[in-house]
Amino acid sequence: MPKFNYQAINESGAATKGEIDADSVDTASSVLASRGLIPTQVLPARDAAPSGGAKGAFSFFAAVKAPELILFTKQFKTLIRSGVPMLTILQVLEDQTEHKRLKSILGRIHQDIREGASLYDAFRRHPGVFSPLYCSMLRAGESSGALPEILDRLVYVIEHEHKVKSDITSAMTYPIIVLSFLAVAFFILLIGVIPRFVNVFKGAGLTLPLPTRICIGLYQVITQYWYVLAAVLVIGGIALFLYNRTDQGRLVRDTLLLQLPLAGKLLQKSALSRFASIFSILQGSGVEILDAMDILSGTIGNRAISRQLEGIKDRLREGRGISAPLRQTKYFTPMVVNMVAVGEESGNLDTLLRDVASHYDSEVEYATKKLADAIAQILTISLAVVVGFFALAIFLPMWDLTLKAK
Repeated sequence: MPKFNYQAINESGAATKGEIDADSVDTASSVLASRGLIPTQVLPARDAAPSGGAKGAFSFFAAVKAPELILFTKQFKTLIRSGVPMLTILQVLEDQTEHKRLKSILGRIHQDIREGASLYDAFRRHPGVFSPLYCSMLRAGESSGALPEILDRLVYVIEHEHKVKSDITSAMTYPIIVLSFLAVAFFILLIGVIPRFVNVFKGAGLTLPLPTRICIGLYQVITQYWYVLAAVLVIGGIALFLYNRTDQGRLVRDTLLLQLPLAGKLLQKSALSRFASIFSILQGSGVEILDAMDILSGTIGNRAISRQLEGIKDRLREGRGISAPLRQTKYFTPMVVNMVAVGEESGNLDTLLRDVASHYDSEVEYATKKLADAIAQILTISLAVVVGFFALAIFLPMWDLTLKAK
């Protein structure tokens, strides 16, 4: 029977760990629960991660990824719901967390809370791991006394964000790989193949056709002025990188991205899905509307839309509802505006926003597939054009050479 290593909390709130025989992870968890233990981690014995070594040293600098944050939040919620004291919870989570950076951060959070800091104050000192949304939700949970329910909603938001990003990344991986190979093939043909044929054609005294002359011109520019091209690329890349780090640069970049065919609609729908899901969670958690706008403008993921949310916040301070300012924006669709208006009137805003988020999740999935199909077609046509261009550049002079030999 398979063996599993487990870490759990006993009835007195103390951490314990050991090994158990069971058919599966679920069976092992059930057996532990029947013994009065609250499992926080159950892993096959062969998957138990060794500590130390070079890998462990480098992992201290590794980013805390979404799956790790989701696991931490679920464990945090389970321990709170079980009535374990907060300092004990943080000590248990620190002891059983394998991620070096997260372990270090939890140690500092534990120390801050021991010295009298609130959860919100302790967590917000680590913005690289815990976003403003995460910390604000903790504050709402502390003040309302419903922290486990708030953490449940946080898990939903993080999982939702992770799924959307994973879907888009998966859809774009293949086109990027194909485009990279296409670029490499283009330069190999241009630098390594074409010049050899050109010497033969010139030696025969042929008048070269336009495709061949274009290839020769590109070859000469690359070989004679490569240092100029390299300098332009490096300097231009650095300048663009620095400009994108400014607020104006992000605004210009995100505005242009929203105007792209197909991709612009995908980015807009993804942002609206994020807006609706996060706003729904914040409303259901009792976060003030102005605080919610601050959080949304910082987590929406697009500076152009974020700028519009900041304008909405100014109007909310004047005592207006949110639907009227939303109606005057450029990127919020009539569906979002009308659902928000109905939610405001009925007092059921968080439920309607969840429906909006679900709708745009489906829209994002469809738009992602549509974009991937369109890119695949564009790449197929581009490949045919490149191959055809080089074929003409080589075979047209060869045809002329054959005719001349006759």
